[in-house]
Order: sequence, then structure tokens, then C-alpha cells
Amino acid sequence: PTVGRFETALARLEGTESAVAFASGMAALTAVLLVRGGAGLRHVVAVRPLYGCSDHLLTAGALGTEVTWVDPAGIADAIRPDTGLVMVESPANPTLAELDLRAVAHSCGPVPLLADNTFATPVLQRPVEHGARLVLHSATKFLGGHGDVMGGVVACDEAFARQLRQVRFATGGVLHPLAGYLLLRGLATLPVRVRAASAAAAELAARLSRDPRVARVHYPRIGGAMVAFETVGDPHEVIRTVRLVTPAVSLGSVDSLIQHPASISHRIVDASDRRSAGVSDKLLRLSVGLEDVEDLWADLDQALGEPGGGTGRATTARLRVPE
Repeated sequence: PTVGRFETALARLEGTESAVAFASGMAALTAVLLVRGGAGLRHVVAVRPLYGCSDHLLTAGALGTEVTWVDPAGIADAIRPDTGLVMVESPANPTLAELDLRAVAHSCGPVPLLADNTFATPVLQRPVEHGARLVLHSATKFLGGHGDVMGGVVACDEAFARQLRQVRFATGGVLHPLAGYLLLRGLATLPVRVRAASAAAAELAARLSRDPRVARVHYPRIGGAMVAFETVGDPHEVIRTVRLVTPAVSLGSVDSLIQHPASISHRIVDASDRRSAGVSDKLLRLSVGLEDVEDLWADLDQALGEPGGGTGRATTARLRVPE
């Protein structure tokens, strides 16, 4: 019953009939692929970048899937009779690249569009309102929000939810009741947390964009708590010297976390594919928490080191400076 309450709450937030919770975000994605593959629709059209493990799951074909990677403009041409799914992530992990979900959904035709909404959360974006049929979350991240629970969830219509529940039952990817409780707790504060962290992230992105020690800043138009930036110097030195920000995997916690995608979350993606998707070796991904923004900036400032060797003001990408 506790998990059911979480599913009902998340479905209402995303504007869908139903939602089905799983033990992790990857268990949730696996269930979607198994449902479509079970209907003989094993071909997936996908747009990079995606979360590294999602990319790997599709590319490896471990579930019998075949993937065609395309730019958004190539979705319609890539769809085949056996295409069961189009998958995108916007804002994307880790570059924060954004897609026009309405245009993407139009290109899909009758093929279901799966949108990973982990970074945006339903506070900032509801993909179903733009034509997506399925919405994926790693609930481990912002939905839980405290770094103490793992889970995944797919928001969808009831017909698809019934199929997902059958796969969940058969494969054992169930969400523990205590995790359901923790995720319900997280949803209670989700809007407050996301808006507060987003305000701090926008301020940090603006400061980083003016810093000569930073080559490029990525921050989405819709806002959010995630900032990606490319350093002029060694990104690993930044990771090594932060003190308030925690070097760690995951994101979406009340604590600010930083990681190097090329060697952590996206290390299993082929290097050429990674770079072509915009995941450079200099890129750092910062998940802004609820610490004071001045304290966070002081930590980043000292970790970036002494000015010098830069090329001037950083180039910004999708940077929205707060009003």
C-alpha cells in the first residue's frame, strides 16, 4: 500500500493515469524494454546523450534490443515497422542539452516516446503535456531528494502500467515498502527543494560563465539544480580539492555533489560516442543542493585554483541568468 501511494502521487504530478515503481531507475527502463520486446518491437530509436547506463543497456543489446542513434531531426526517418520505442532525455545527462519534446513526439508518430524526466522533475516539466507517452524517473535522485533511497518509476497510461506490473512481478524488480515511504516523504518537499536548488544553481552558473578558469557552462533554459561546466585546467584537480561539495555519483540530493562524467557515469560509453554527444574530458557535472550559495561559490572558487592559463570569459550554452 505504501508503494501504491507513491505511485498514485507521482502519476498525479506527471499528469498520467498510472505509475509503476521499481527498485531502481534501470529496473524501470529494463521493464519498459521487456514489454516492448515481448510484443516483437525490439528496435529503439534514441537520442544521445542519455544517462551512461541507459546508453550502455541499449547499445549492448542485452535484452535483445537493437538501437539506432540519431539526432532529433532524424527520428522519423529512423523508425521501422519493428520500432517499439523512441527514447530521449531532456535536460540530458550530463550535458543538460534540451530537446523540443513536442516536436520529437510529433516525429514519433504512433511509436511511444519515452522521456527521461529525472533532471527536470514534474516541478519544471511534464513531458506528457508535450506528447510523451511514457515518463521515466530515477527516483533515487530528486524524487527521494535526500541521498538515502534507491528507486525508479514509469508514469504512463493504465494499459501500459498493467504490462509493466507483470514484468515487475516476473523479474523481481520491486520497490521495498520502506523505500516507498522515503519517496513519499521526498515528494512532500519536492517543489520547495527543486526551486531553492534551482535558484542557487542559476546563480552559480552565471558566476561560472564569467570566470576565466571555466571554458564553457551548460545550464538549461527551464532552470533546474544541475550545472555542467568545462574547466580550462584539470577537472580532476577540482574534484580533488572541493571541501563543501561532495565528489560522488548520483545527484538530486539536499547535498551538493560533483563528478567527472567521462570517468564515472559515462565511462562505459564508447569514447568517440561520448565526445560526439558533447561529453568532453573537461566536463564536470554539479548537482546543487541546499547549502548557502555563497558557501558553495567559495568552495568552487578555491577548487578552481589561481587564475591563469585561461582564454577569457567562458562560452555559455543555454545559460539563463536569473533576473
